[in-house]
Amino acid sequence: MQGDDFGHLERLVSELDARGLHARVVRSRTGRVFVRVINPNATSLAENVTCRAQTTASRPDWYYCWSWGERMHTADDPAGAATKVARVLAAVGE
Repeated sequence: MQGDDFGHLERLVSELDARGLHARVVRSRTGRVFVRVINPNATSLAENVTCRAQTTASRPDWYYCWSWGERMHTADDPAGAATKVARVLAAVGE
């Protein structure tokens, strides 16, 4: 695991849980770490969120990223990231 990605992911899990989603930090056999998020009201609605650092101005800036690698939100605002994930995973009528 590099840097603080695990800590950022744990904070995201807390925010996702508060929004009624099931979330947990997963470490794959290759060592890749991500958050697995599932909407308990529609279990086919799921996403894997990673956290990556991008070094700028001599310090890393951390970002949550969608499963396809696109940056989603800054990691210093897990509540904002959780809101985006909840919106994407919302079932019709939720």
